Amino acid sequence: MADPQSYRPAPGEIPTDPGVYRFRDDAGRVVYVGKAKSLRPRLTSYFQDESALHQRTRQMVRASASVEWTVVRTEVEALQLEYAWIKEYDPRFNVRYRDDKSYPYLAVTMGEEFPRAQVMRGAKRKGTRYFGPFAHAWAIRETLDLALRVFPVRTCSTGVFRRAGQVGRPCLLGYIDKCSAPCVGRIDAAGHREIAEDFCDFMAGDSARFLKRLEAEMRAAAAELDFERAARLRDDMAALERVLEKSAVVLADDTDADVFGVEDDELEVAVQVFHVRGGRIRGQRGWVAEKDAEDLPEVLGHLLQEVYGALSGDELPREVLVPALPPDAAALEQWLSGRRGGRVRLRVPQRGDKRTLMETVARNATQSLARHKVARAGDLTARSQALQQLQEALQLEESPLRIEGFDISHVQGTQVVGSMVVFEDGLARKSEYRRFIVRGEGPDTQTDDTAAMHEVLRRRLHRLQQEVSTRARDEETGRPQRFAYPPNLIVVDGGLPQVNAAQAVLDDLGIVDVTVVGLAKRLEEVWLPGQAHPVLLPRSSEGLYLLQRIRDEAHRFAVTFHRQRRSRAMTSSQLDGIPGLGEARRKALLRAFGSVKKIRAASVAELTTVPGIGPALAATIAAQLEAHGAAGPAVDAMTGEVLDD
Repeated sequence: MADPQSYRPAPGEIPTDPGVYRFRDDAGRVVYVGKAKSLRPRLTSYFQDESALHQRTRQMVRASASVEWTVVRTEVEALQLEYAWIKEYDPRFNVRYRDDKSYPYLAVTMGEEFPRAQVMRGAKRKGTRYFGPFAHAWAIRETLDLALRVFPVRTCSTGVFRRAGQVGRPCLLGYIDKCSAPCVGRIDAAGHREIAEDFCDFMAGDSARFLKRLEAEMRAAAAELDFERAARLRDDMAALERVLEKSAVVLADDTDADVFGVEDDELEVAVQVFHVRGGRIRGQRGWVAEKDAEDLPEVLGHLLQEVYGALSGDELPREVLVPALPPDAAALEQWLSGRRGGRVRLRVPQRGDKRTLMETVARNATQSLARHKVARAGDLTARSQALQQLQEALQLEESPLRIEGFDISHVQGTQVVGSMVVFEDGLARKSEYRRFIVRGEGPDTQTDDTAAMHEVLRRRLHRLQQEVSTRARDEETGRPQRFAYPPNLIVVDGGLPQVNAAQAVLDDLGIVDVTVVGLAKRLEEVWLPGQAHPVLLPRSSEGLYLLQRIRDEAHRFAVTFHRQRRSRAMTSSQLDGIPGLGEARRKALLRAFGSVKKIRAASVAELTTVPGIGPALAATIAAQLEAHGAAGPAVDAMTGEVLDD
């Protein structure tokens, strides 16, 4: 690993023109290619304090030994050159925003004498029209089966086509009128090509013309009393309408757009794309890739360059709809327009059908990322690898089979709560989750996360020592009761201060066989007690992914508990502290009257109608609420909301 300062160019040497730069390692291999509207500020940003860099960027500058640049005239030229060099050098720090599988297309081989419709994957071939991509090959076959009633284009392989011509007998599709059977001379090459061209026009979105033509022919046949032909034409129309139903109408008929939805976390980004042609969704694809930038607009810029750089000009849409504009939106728009040979608009839909469709695509991306996380978490090999990596990185004597995560949640020091989540063998064990109401045992507990974490850990570990000493066990399972099962590793949300506070609890209680680490959210650094520098796990590490899941789950559990307590406080705060009014009676009053305001307006006699409320207690409640009312309505400290209502 080289020190970035050892090869940092002098600021005066770097031009301020647009250009493309390359970082090389000590062997001369290109490890990263980037572009900039102005090279000087962009390159200077790589040599700032490493703690301010994105994790992937920090690894890249450490792996590099030199940097070089090439000046161009415009930002569009920089974009083109950057893409060309990425393809040429395949740098390992440039994230590839594409999946590891090829999506199927509906292809029509217009370059052949007798064009063939088929499912096709892989590289595009010259002279072939493509429609899609589709998510599944069976969707293409269903579409073809319906369309062949009206467009009986050839679908057989070259071998089958030749054998049918040799024996003079067509295949089954020829007998049931789903193929025009050019193999046996039922139609000449020109007639068959006309059918194939009509089929391509229909799949490209020109559907209204064919439906109107079939309807006119059906009405003419009915007028001539040729009801058998009219019925066939009616069925043909129904078949085409079913093809259109498979690509639901979502936008105007002239809409030609790709709609992107993105969902990301600290490490990965899930992408979904809907291809809309002729106002209908003609295809869909999606993938999950490693994230190469913190900001979503920058991720989108890299994504669009990667996706459209590999397509031919006739495959590009007239419009690209994205959730946020990339920083170089104008240059990207010009680059895409140049590749397409016509204008391509890049924009964020604000309202209407396009906005609604984008929300649908975004939901698909959210679900895709969630499925990816579940699959990754459920992978036994990945879990074993994660535990092994944590053991090695943290220098533990054995794999941390039980890990406990802790977090604190509050709003401006009020309603402070803590959470404890448990992961055993890399899987969440929700039955052993625990919640803590922070009592403020230390002087600054109500406002200091560190003091609150100190209290929560002390209570948990003190309870552990008590139950271990008494050897309390569950009668049914024989497992140690509640907190009596000790953790191998404790994960706290935060950096060095939180870790040191947690370690102080272990030292005070004399616990030496439990390791404490902290996971700092901004740079995903793993901190150990008393260490000046954090442990840096690779961004793709299964061990880091497990720590993130534990940290995020503890945060979710703490925030949920805090919201529950805050909600209860907002509805019943003025009933707290009334002598003789416990939780059960407070709930009974709220059920009976609906709000504190209505309870205050009730008479003593009306209060006594609530079960458990006697005349003396009713008089006390009325007096206390009247005193509260004279002082003015209670207001929530954060939102300013009146709590009485």
